[in-house]
Amino acid sequence: MDKIGPRSAEALLSKQVTGTRYFFLNLAPGIGSKGVVVTLGGRERCNPDYEIRRRSYSYHCLEYVAEGAGEVELDGEKHPLGPGSVFAYGPSTRCMMRTEPARPMLKYFVCIAGAGAAGRLRRAGVGPGAVRALAAHAEIRGVMDDLVREGQRVSPLTGAICAQLFELLLLKIEDAATSVSAQGDPAQESFRRCKALIDAEAERLHTLREIAQATGLEESSVCRLFRRYQDTSPYQYLLRRKMNLAAAFLVQGGLVKEAAQRVGFADPYHFSRCFKAIHGVPPSELSRHRGAV
Repeated sequence: MDKIGPRSAEALLSKQVTGTRYFFLNLAPGIGSKGVVVTLGGRERCNPDYEIRRRSYSYHCLEYVAEGAGEVELDGEKHPLGPGSVFAYGPSTRCMMRTEPARPMLKYFVCIAGAGAAGRLRRAGVGPGAVRALAAHAEIRGVMDDLVREGQRVSPLTGAICAQLFELLLLKIEDAATSVSAQGDPAQESFRRCKALIDAEAERLHTLREIAQATGLEESSVCRLFRRYQDTSPYQYLLRRKMNLAAAFLVQGGLVKEAAQRVGFADPYHFSRCFKAIHGVPPSELSRHRGAV
């Protein structure tokens, strides 16, 4: 897009908002722009009478509702909005949005352009016209706040920083949406139960049989679930979890032998080999450099 048109700011931003924080990076990124270009974004609290009606827009836009409630209509399809709602629309999407007067929305938005914009949104599960409801969205708000703050900075690297933060935002949305989609899916629920067990009890767990018995599953089922949803074996996931716990213990001043015992290794030499296989350095190296940063 070579230019944003004669109505510029009036067409881009609503006047029915307060407490605004906006940033503007590149409002005319060019028709041939490759990939994804962050153009502008911000945070705004809707007035009780907030309502917009758009037949088109200058960019692709991703919006996130942090507080309050409302409704959005995208190409004729209505969706309720509440805390954790994320949705996107494109330049040709017909968009109507309003807030509930008694619960005005606080929302964030990021506008993007470029040949890869629509495809990248779709890969994150929020393509133009899509609405997702995320149960755990505190991290989404945190990234949005970071994006707005960095976008307001004046620096030669501001655009690059915001591009990275936007990519992080999409990954966080995709990750949160995956967690929500697990609800009602027996296979994903079983996997999450196994994973939660390992995360919480890695120090005492030793074998696949223990994991299977604790979750009421067959050992072969546990293996299939981890291959499907984690792309690794349950043993490798357990081992990495053990080595992460050991690393945290070592940097806090623990001895290698003690770290091995804490995560269930009677043989410190076997522990050292596993630790190096996971982290690339022996545990003695990590212990020697504790307190250096």
